[in-house]
Amino acid sequence: MSQDLAATRGVTEVEERSPSLLVRLLAETFGTFLLTLVIVGMLVYGPLNSAQALGIALGGAFAYIAGAAAVGRISGAHFNPAISLGAWLGGRISVGSMFSYWGAQLVGAILAAAVLFTTLPRALVELLGKEDTQGVFSSAVNGFGELSPLYLQTQGGAQFDWFPALLVEVIISAVLVGVYLGANDPRRPLGYGPLAVGSAIAALTLISWFITNTGMNPARSTAAAIFAGEWGQLWLFWVAPLVGAALAALFYRAFGSNETEETEELDLDEDDDDLDDDDVVVVEETEIVAAETPAKAEAETEDEAVTPEPAKKADDKA
Repeated sequence: MSQDLAATRGVTEVEERSPSLLVRLLAETFGTFLLTLVIVGMLVYGPLNSAQALGIALGGAFAYIAGAAAVGRISGAHFNPAISLGAWLGGRISVGSMFSYWGAQLVGAILAAAVLFTTLPRALVELLGKEDTQGVFSSAVNGFGELSPLYLQTQGGAQFDWFPALLVEVIISAVLVGVYLGANDPRRPLGYGPLAVGSAIAALTLISWFITNTGMNPARSTAAAIFAGEWGQLWLFWVAPLVGAALAALFYRAFGSNETEETEELDLDEDDDDLDDDDVVVVEETEIVAAETPAKAEAETEDEAVTPEPAKKADDKA
């Protein structure tokens, strides 16, 4: 019995032991590396394929789902500074962990862009009519105005200015973070968080690719800007996702938490109503029988102890 209890306690301790911060940071680096490698890679090599917005959307969704399935149980599968901010404001991680996650995510995104930058063939740069590799990476940069994909698709006939781009980025980032917080709520785990977040990435990419090249992720935006040499508009792709993440987290804490508490109270009330009088009677009868049993056992033991004495006296008279 004691061995079973010891084994059970050992399993519980292993399950409840959380990964160290270093392990979580390595997981975030890996996940962000994978996500950036796929998205930026598809944008850089976009002229060679016909994937366009649908291919980029599905590529980003599949990359996130794969990364979350691999390391999500370790770090929570943020892979995005905006999601980390939402997790902190939502009470999921500490502020120190949030900034550490940001550093790991930037490292992963920059490493992925560096791999693409150094492996890009020089002959391909010339075939695409670009002056250097930075020119090829310009297709992966998030931007508005002349850097908007709409400007390039219409050959300068139409473009999105900074305010529409800012508004769209705030909205899609808020939706993404809201989906993450809801699908990964520890109080009500749904079990398909990676699929929900990946689906959100795909859907939001389809509606925002022509506007800003779909930011939502400051780490990915920073990596593309570094190797393309385009820093002028990067501020928008940090401000907008973080503002959207903050709005989503505050909204979720205000309404999502209350909904969960009300549901739990309702469940408790229903459980209380299920107890009827018959259950109480059965419990009381069981307690009475359990109380009488030891008393009967003691009485029988005393009778057995007293019974041999008359026999002993009869032997003495004989």
